[in-house]
Amino acid sequence: MKIGLVLPQTSQYDLRTDVVTVASGAEVLGYSSLWAYERTLFPLQPRDGAYGVPGLPWPDVYRSTAEPLTVLTLAAAATSVIRLGTCVLVAGLHQPQHLARTFATLDQATGGGRVTAGLGVGWSQDEFLAAGADFRSRGRSLEETLDAFQALWGADPVTYRDSRMRIDDAVVGPKPLGRIPVLIGGGSSAGALDRIARRADGWLATGVPAAVMGEQWKRICEAAIGHGRTEDAVGLTPLMHVAPTATAAGPDRVRFHGSVGQVVSDIAEMAEIGAGEGIVAITNAGSAKELLDKAAALITALDGQGLRDR
Repeated sequence: MKIGLVLPQTSQYDLRTDVVTVASGAEVLGYSSLWAYERTLFPLQPRDGAYGVPGLPWPDVYRSTAEPLTVLTLAAAATSVIRLGTCVLVAGLHQPQHLARTFATLDQATGGGRVTAGLGVGWSQDEFLAAGADFRSRGRSLEETLDAFQALWGADPVTYRDSRMRIDDAVVGPKPLGRIPVLIGGGSSAGALDRIARRADGWLATGVPAAVMGEQWKRICEAAIGHGRTEDAVGLTPLMHVAPTATAAGPDRVRFHGSVGQVVSDIAEMAEIGAGEGIVAITNAGSAKELLDKAAALITALDGQGLRDR
């Protein structure tokens, strides 16, 4: 399994230096990819619980989250081969043409083949209200964004229209140098899993037990074949929020929390399910140095168990 790393974006980090430090350090360590996520605001009286779970408080770390595509641009300037992706952008918060052009520009600027677009439907009504977007249509917005990417990244001239945009017989650029893979995050409903099976290059899975993820992954693979796709058309990429500690945690520990050995054991379960790449978000680092130290310990331990695909 390849291993990716989530970049620093929150307020305990210095954006002037820490993104570059972690990005370049991760490339040296052998991480396969760097990732950034989206959180546009922190409502003091939220309309929705965190991750759409009623009553669940929003993590305090979301009070300030740097814009993800800007973060990836900083990382791109400090690296040469490591891949760059979003995990995830909320499709309905973005005008599709602008988003398509931004991804294509990043792809061209990095030489092609390094960019992955990870998208999701979103769960916060407050974020949709702030963007002037319709929360009730978020599923359709994601589908239309996928349609727009296909049209705008394709051959010129482009003629395309959906509920949010219209282009008539125009040259649209820049184009990606190669194909940009599109991953879809989240998903537990039948419709969401079917969308991944129909349209995605991969599933960004998170927040469910390994056994549940495995069952959902099996359903996605079967549905993809039913839609006329090949068995390997969709890849599994779990996002893991890890908190490695100096000592082992007790029997009631949270998954991905505990000693490096315990965390590696949890990551190994993702490989057993069939993940081709796993993304680690290190949640208990207070500085770029601490984040890189923990990232180094993790990848060394994964290599020791033969779990990392180089």
